[in-house]
Amino acid sequence: MMTFGEELPNLTIADAFDKLPMQIFGTREGPFTEDGNRKSDSFCGTISTASGLIRRNIKFDFAGIYFPEEEEFISDLKRFSRVVLACNGFIGARIGILGSRPAPFETCAINEVDLIERFKQRVVPFDLITLKAEIDSKTADPELDLIIENIKNQYDTSLVNIEQIIKTAKMEYFLTKYALENKLSGFGIQCWTAMQEQIGISPCLSMGRLTNKGIMTSCEVDVHGTLTMLVQHLLSFKKTVPHFIDWTIQNQEDENIFLAWHCGNAPISLKYGNSKPRIDSHSILGCLLGFDRSVGTAEFQLQNGIVTLSRLVEINGKFKMLNVTGEGVYDPRTLRGSWKWIKVQDLKKLYRTIIEEGFTHHASMIFGDISKEMKTFCKFMDIEYVTL
Repeated sequence: MMTFGEELPNLTIADAFDKLPMQIFGTREGPFTEDGNRKSDSFCGTISTASGLIRRNIKFDFAGIYFPEEEEFISDLKRFSRVVLACNGFIGARIGILGSRPAPFETCAINEVDLIERFKQRVVPFDLITLKAEIDSKTADPELDLIIENIKNQYDTSLVNIEQIIKTAKMEYFLTKYALENKLSGFGIQCWTAMQEQIGISPCLSMGRLTNKGIMTSCEVDVHGTLTMLVQHLLSFKKTVPHFIDWTIQNQEDENIFLAWHCGNAPISLKYGNSKPRIDSHSILGCLLGFDRSVGTAEFQLQNGIVTLSRLVEINGKFKMLNVTGEGVYDPRTLRGSWKWIKVQDLKKLYRTIIEEGFTHHASMIFGDISKEMKTFCKFMDIEYVTL
């Protein structure tokens, strides 16, 4: 949590209350005294405190009335702690962009000024030419060797050669270096087609591995997508990482199941069971640009379980966050890319909400239900919370 003395040195305590996530709660009452008096009245006092905050337009989260040792209170305090972590990590976040967004992807266009003014965030650009030069000139290095061996051990590499593995490892090495040196929370990557044409590899595997390290990485230079990933990761207390997905096809047999998919960028920690992800050529670009230039996708089915799907957008200067839950269900087939069938309560309504509210084809999916945390986060950040 931010402190008054460092992050907010020019604010009074009253002003600071308007800038920091705040939670209020009351304690249950003990027994009356022998003469019939009350020892305290936190029920009334909590109402008065809340009224005073509301009159001053100060946002707060209300936990409830508890004894502090109650499990329900401890659970709610943990929920609020996740929100504090997310607010602190979101404000002032620095997101790297590697290359420019692909021309057809207008959905990934952003207003950097609004990010600066609203959330004190920075977009830090990097170019593919510099990355290519560094990859081409990089020689043996113990840290690089470790990445190479890790890839060979964790993935099925039968379809690729050692040169392609080394190039993939070098990409991960330099993007990790950029993130550490520039204090980045994540990246938006120009993952096609300039990447394949200039560097000769698909970055999907490296992107998933960066996300697995806690460096949130989205496709098609989707900065709002990266920020959505960051919020989800922080709201999980950094205990799990998200998968950056496309909302794709409706299941052919069940109208409330859709395919949460992307080309091969899922973090390996989310794989199903004991499966070994396969490194392959890009399922779409391979036939267009050639197998050799398109290698670099990590293809596997994700694990089962409850998921939260979120998406941040800005429309006409107003930020909105879509948030819904679903369940990942198993499918015995082998599909291309990194994927999971997700069952939701009402896919038609979800699809209509996405379209009519102006959300985009990308989303961030994390295992677990973080809906309460996300709703509270949005309240403190002045982001409209949208759900079904």
